[in-house]
Amino acid sequence: MKRANQLQPLSRQHHLGLNLSRHAKECLDKPEEIAKHWHNLTSYINDMQYHFQIEDNLIAHALEPYRTTHPDVASVLDTLDRQHKQLHQLMDEVEASQKSGNKDITVAQVKALGTLLYDHIRFEERALYPAVEEYLTEAELNAVYKASPDSIKRPDEDR
Repeated sequence: MKRANQLQPLSRQHHLGLNLSRHAKECLDKPEEIAKHWHNLTSYINDMQYHFQIEDNLIAHALEPYRTTHPDVASVLDTLDRQHKQLHQLMDEVEASQKSGNKDITVAQVKALGTLLYDHIRFEERALYPAVEEYLTEAELNAVYKASPDSIKRPDEDR
């Protein structure tokens, strides 16, 4: 799927997340596997905080005026907000449980986080970014690109 040039850096970040989450969904019920997948998923999600901020602030803010007149935009914004909260809520619950000494991370929790992340990335690529491409102006798209970290831009991109 061809993505708007200004969204390509954010879309590229999704590739690693899809790979990590797909493998986590197949995690074996072995302590070393659970630990490895949990670490990979949570590290990726923690590293993506700026990515989430661009989506939650810049992109969602630009789409917000269309919420009342375009049900598809309202649905996309609601899903984006809900999924971001679900990802962080599951990580927070597991972390709180570990800090209280209650239990180790389970294979079910790894698979749940892997599934949430995988579904979220697929949602963004299949619903959020197409809505962004449809409704955002060239200037708004350029602002998204400008806000994207330089580390995910390619040297040959001149936008």
